[in-house]
Amino acid sequence: MFVYLGGIFLLIIAYFTWGKFVEKVIGIDSKNTTPAYTVADGVDYVPLPTWKVYLIQLLNIAGLGPIFGALQGALWGPAAYLWIVFGCIFGGAVHDFVSGMMSLRHKGASLPELHGIYLGNVIKNIMRVFIVLMMILVGVVFVKGPADLLNLIFTNQGIQLNTYFWIALIFVYYILATLLPIDKIIGRIYPIFGIALLVMVFGVGIGILVEGYTLPAFTLENLHPKDIPIWSTMFITIACGALSGFHATQSPMMARCLKDEKNARKVFYGAMIAEGLIAMIWATVGMAFYKGGTAGLAAALANGGPNTVVYQACVTLMGVAGGVLAVLGVVVCPITSGDTAFRAARIILADMLSIEQKSIIKRLLIALPMFAVSVYITFIDFSTIWKYFAWSNQVLGTVTLWACSVFLYKYRGSYHWITTIPALFMTSVTITFILTQPIGFNLTYSVGNWVNLLVVISCLIIFLTLGKKFSHTIAEVSM
Repeated sequence: MFVYLGGIFLLIIAYFTWGKFVEKVIGIDSKNTTPAYTVADGVDYVPLPTWKVYLIQLLNIAGLGPIFGALQGALWGPAAYLWIVFGCIFGGAVHDFVSGMMSLRHKGASLPELHGIYLGNVIKNIMRVFIVLMMILVGVVFVKGPADLLNLIFTNQGIQLNTYFWIALIFVYYILATLLPIDKIIGRIYPIFGIALLVMVFGVGIGILVEGYTLPAFTLENLHPKDIPIWSTMFITIACGALSGFHATQSPMMARCLKDEKNARKVFYGAMIAEGLIAMIWATVGMAFYKGGTAGLAAALANGGPNTVVYQACVTLMGVAGGVLAVLGVVVCPITSGDTAFRAARIILADMLSIEQKSIIKRLLIALPMFAVSVYITFIDFSTIWKYFAWSNQVLGTVTLWACSVFLYKYRGSYHWITTIPALFMTSVTITFILTQPIGFNLTYSVGNWVNLLVVISCLIIFLTLGKKFSHTIAEVSM
């Protein structure tokens, strides 16, 4: 377990070291008045206490990804730790922090608008459609996922409730959380959700240590039972907890609620580090809980899926009562990402259509058609579309990292490398994956890697030659 504890130690230290360095690069200035005051509307632009903003950001980004994704990633054995730890420190946390600060410096602009400012109108228009569809898909999945978990909990306690009951209940909550001012529902109920999350994190994290479980030997060899190669599939499978494009859709919502720039590192970089810790815990559960190691985990996933793995692990590690509380903590994660996925979609559509959001009628005008589509999707089989979601999520993260690099290139010169290097890496990951996988072009790895190398080199050359020139056309912001 030294690798597990060492990874947790590195994540915590990174907040005070690399996170502080990134903060200095950006140039945090408490003299800058935040959008919570300059664009206050009592609905989305609302000053909130820092602890609430942090908790909302954490619960927004910590969906099923750092749990289910980490369990699937654990099939590669302890090598998954390298991506979770270093991907989180140098990739995901920086991605969330810089994109959040970009929004903060542009009056709380939503993600597609930021893409437009730094990558051009063509990218903005593509991302508007892409991200809204992605948010609706996330919202739908984060209805079905927690509904299945809640049904499993109550069924095991002898209470029979139809899954559709939970789907309807969650949808009602999502509609309220999407429409009402952020401090009326989300700001009030999230502290309760936070308690459930903490019970899950500490209970499972400590339980796996106290019960004396052991990890497989640390190796970079491919341990996946189906012989799926680490490169680049693992980097797509483990997104939340390492780097996820979804997070940058959430950061602008909190940029609209921050009272002071000095708290941005706590909220954006800090919340991602916390999510990395959650992913570390669940990756460890995946590797250590089943005596058969990764093969035992693979069998458990095949037989009952990740919902069953989560329930078995929580109840075994914490007893029935504690286990039920822990599973409720797991349920909280997708629910608190699903509600803000829909809220983000409403905000993006409002920005795109220039519809102010003070009026409840105008919020309904956007939200009702969106929820009608979502309810319809809930009852159809969209498994084929969903196969592309994980890849699309990392494509979004890659595009956002390039936008962050242009932002830093303009205002901080050579320091752009803190996002350019992760952008190049994620470009390589996403290109290799779509070229070599059956859901993509299914090329051989040798051909795919050569094409990937050419694409990455081309991206770097284009960025270095045009990035600085393009950045001069960007409107000045307060730096």
